[in-house]
Amino acid sequence: MASSLAPKLALARAVGALSRMRGGGTSVPGKVLMRLAPAAIGELGARLPQGSVLISATNGKTTTAAMAARIFEHAGVRLVHNRAGANMAGGVATTLLSAARPHGGIDGELGLFEVDELWLDSLAAELHPRAVLLSNLFRDQLDRYGELDAIADSWERALGAGPGPAADVASAPFSGPAASGQPLLVLNADDPVVADLGRDRPGVVYFGVQDDSLTLAGMSHAADAKHCRRCGAPYVFDAIYLGHLGHYRCPSCGRARPEPTVLASSVTLEGVRAARFRLSTPAGEAEVVLRVPGLYNVYNALAAAALATGLDVEFESIVAGLRSMEPAFGRAESVMLTLPDAAIDSVMQSARRELRIMLVKNPAGANEVLRTLALEPGQHDLLGVLNDNIADGRDVSWIWDADFELLGGRVRRVTCSGSRAPELAVRFKYAGIDPGRILVQPDLSLALREAAGDRPPVITPLYALPTYTAMLALRELLIARGEARSAWW
Repeated sequence: MASSLAPKLALARAVGALSRMRGGGTSVPGKVLMRLAPAAIGELGARLPQGSVLISATNGKTTTAAMAARIFEHAGVRLVHNRAGANMAGGVATTLLSAARPHGGIDGELGLFEVDELWLDSLAAELHPRAVLLSNLFRDQLDRYGELDAIADSWERALGAGPGPAADVASAPFSGPAASGQPLLVLNADDPVVADLGRDRPGVVYFGVQDDSLTLAGMSHAADAKHCRRCGAPYVFDAIYLGHLGHYRCPSCGRARPEPTVLASSVTLEGVRAARFRLSTPAGEAEVVLRVPGLYNVYNALAAAALATGLDVEFESIVAGLRSMEPAFGRAESVMLTLPDAAIDSVMQSARRELRIMLVKNPAGANEVLRTLALEPGQHDLLGVLNDNIADGRDVSWIWDADFELLGGRVRRVTCSGSRAPELAVRFKYAGIDPGRILVQPDLSLALREAAGDRPPVITPLYALPTYTAMLALRELLIARGEARSAWW
């Protein structure tokens, strides 16, 4: 089988190299391989001696996978990992293709793949994962994904795929679940829809937050999972932390939040740069300082820690991995901009300015970014970039469910760009921002130049709030300017 696949691997690599020379994306080689060998993902995945782990969520897949990667690397596990975030079948196939070696070999022990929500079902059927981590399910790209229950149903189908026969977990540096039967499930206890997926399954690892200081005054109007999937009655929430994540119970049928195995308590949010919390697992407790901001990243860290706990990674490696985590590209990433000459009015002033890129793509994620920005003192300069490409969702009405009002009196200037820049400008206006402080510049290069160059008297960061394809376009621009490194190669 390896010999029959070898020429197809070579051809797919050659096409991929040509595509890269022409500026093509990371999924092209994998798409070519799947046309040549439709079963290639399963065949290459079977080469991994420790099997595969799949991670999916509406928000935080890339960051959670990056955190898990740091943990496994500290544990001495060699990974095959789609680090650049190409999370559909083509991206996973490209990652496996890059790791494939002659004579049926592969350069790695464990597959760590973040997976698009709608691709989890088919990729699980091909890879037969050893473990599946599902972190959250928020309303996102309704024109593509549909309602939450539709995704939850597809996830339930995906969970029927057990580990493949090639996974030799006995030789792993961690033992984890048995090599037969169903995959280990790692689920967010605070998300009612996600938690329900493990109700009737043994050995599920749940994670959640336990900190009364984080409780919101009420549920956001953009919150999603408000009713019990079992009986339809409205949940009673004893604590709400983020969107619909929190402590909940159904007064009708009695279904309630499962007790987490892995917990975060004593959470401190330190603006746009850091967050700290007390991590508790069956193996021990420790304070973790994350070099990424927000409660959403505490949840991402919990998810990665719970996955590692379920696979019996040593507690010391879990803590060390989380503490060493750097921001994933475009997710609270910091880039130093070189300012145009016109923006430098004194030799005493710096010719550089920090840009912090904070991805926003749906109401729940945007609200957490806005909540994080609200912790920063003073007035803010923003670069908002709203696209309506397929990967963003054609329907941009979600911006009206995001609570931009949190920054209504805290914005010195906002530059709106992207294919739907005017709509974003209107949203900022209705959030209470003076129209005189709002600039519309659809051209991203010009928008970045103008936003960065119009500096306040005391130099503060410029915060970019792009949607997904806008974030990619912004990073490409920064790479071309020599101010950021490519995440792809």
